[in-house]
Amino acid sequence: MLTIYGVYRSRASRNYWMAEELGIEFKSVPVMQGSRLANPLAADAPINTLSPEFLAINPMGMIPCIKDGDLIMHESLAINLYLARKYGGPLAGQTVEEEGLMAMWSMWAATEVEPHSVAIVRIYDNAKEKSEPGKAGIAVACRSLKRPLDVLEKHLQGQDYLIGGRFTAADLNLAEVLRYAQTEQDLFDSHPQVKAWIGRCQARDAYKAMQATRGKEPV
Repeated sequence: MLTIYGVYRSRASRNYWMAEELGIEFKSVPVMQGSRLANPLAADAPINTLSPEFLAINPMGMIPCIKDGDLIMHESLAINLYLARKYGGPLAGQTVEEEGLMAMWSMWAATEVEPHSVAIVRIYDNAKEKSEPGKAGIAVACRSLKRPLDVLEKHLQGQDYLIGGRFTAADLNLAEVLRYAQTEQDLFDSHPQVKAWIGRCQARDAYKAMQATRGKEPV
């Protein structure tokens, strides 16, 4: 059975969404971020990214991580490409060319989009302990996202999804990376094709199932 290590309120959400899309049985091990605990190495601490038992699975101490038979993998976007390839169906590449494009868009999401979308989330997270979010930092992140979103906007002209006219692992990966920036409504309002595309992705039953479980976890 596939085992997914990581709480839903982390990048593991991408892998839980994928597992729901594929309809596969999986076990969830809710490893939480050690940074969220006052003493992650305390004897009564829940399993977290600094726990010895988790470091034996992923020495990098990062979530998510999966174990599928004898295979252990980390890096959430790569995990999703693997799961799509293993279980097939419409989420997987149907040709070598489609597989190449799925890898391209997933790496593009990681390198060109995620650094800026994650910056927005971190500013809001820090704001919980401070008076207000860093408006200047959010403005910088939004400016940095404009060019990638302009590229995506143009790509989506006349098509509903990234590749092959259907929802694939590439859409799931990029939609989850962009979700971090959805607090900035003006950014999406100025890119209507992107806004409509992410709406289609997030209207899927598997996404809703993932979010329902995520919503039950403590913030």
